[in-house]
Amino acid sequence: MKPVRYSYAITSALLLGGAAVSLATGYPAGAQVAQNDDRAIARVVPRAGAPASFADLTAQLQPAVVNISTRQKITVNNSNPFAGTPFADLFGNQQGGQQAQPTTREAQSLGSGFLVSADGYVVTNNHVITADGQGKVEQITVSTSDGTEYPATLVGADQASDLAVLKIKGAKPFPFVHFGDSRKARVGDWVIAIGQPFGLGGTVTAGIVSAVLRNTGGGGAYDRYIQTDASINRGNSGGPLFDMQGDVIGINNAIYSPTGGSVGIGFAIPAETASPIVDKLIRHEEILRGYLGVRIQPVTDDFSAALGIPDNRGEFVQSVEAGPS
Repeated sequence: MKPVRYSYAITSALLLGGAAVSLATGYPAGAQVAQNDDRAIARVVPRAGAPASFADLTAQLQPAVVNISTRQKITVNNSNPFAGTPFADLFGNQQGGQQAQPTTREAQSLGSGFLVSADGYVVTNNHVITADGQGKVEQITVSTSDGTEYPATLVGADQASDLAVLKIKGAKPFPFVHFGDSRKARVGDWVIAIGQPFGLGGTVTAGIVSAVLRNTGGGGAYDRYIQTDASINRGNSGGPLFDMQGDVIGINNAIYSPTGGSVGIGFAIPAETASPIVDKLIRHEEILRGYLGVRIQPVTDDFSAALGIPDNRGEFVQSVEAGPS
């Protein structure tokens, strides 16, 4: 599996998925109504059956989806190809060691996001604004669907879940969307993704839910995604995945691809995972996680045969970590 990443000026273009979240928050929103409010969506989307067109739903939701660009500084350690030879110092390493002096380069990234409140809170992927943890962000710019650009600040980020919240600096009330209940998503349900693949802002793709609670084998507490065949490419990262009620049920995050392009296997962070973390980031609360204290490994066919277990299901506890004294 390859992470769906943003366009990146230093390395090759990374592949991050645009994810969308329709989120009802308790933060100041004035008298604004969310773009995916039931009263608005009921007028544009039939409740049952395959839609004849996604046009009305897209027109309703697209104003809440934004493009995110950043300028970052990245420190690169330069290897000395002449290390250990009489020519080592010619590469700029005056100390004669194995490393030349590190250099700082400027990088840019492009990704997607969505507004979750009328006062300008934006949800996206953490990797969109951190260059995979290697960059130091100097400037964040958010562009709305009408082409208006706003400076933004980082409110909070959570690397483990790959989520981040930005705040647009602007006085106007913004269109926004709500998180839906991703637990109700079923395989075969229609979904649409809106984002900025390859820098092409406002791109809409449609597909179905291919799987729910998909484990990609990457490990970690959040290796559980909604899988979709809606086309997701570079720059879709952080964008929303909408259901036919206009709710954000996932945040596009990664794809499986032998070539680096979309082959119809994309992954989105479920709303049930993202929503509580986003709420805490907006309130500047610490993200607390439990710790089981054991090391486990999958039960494979060979392992189950060696232990005489009839089914190769479950996990084998390898060791137990010592608790606090």
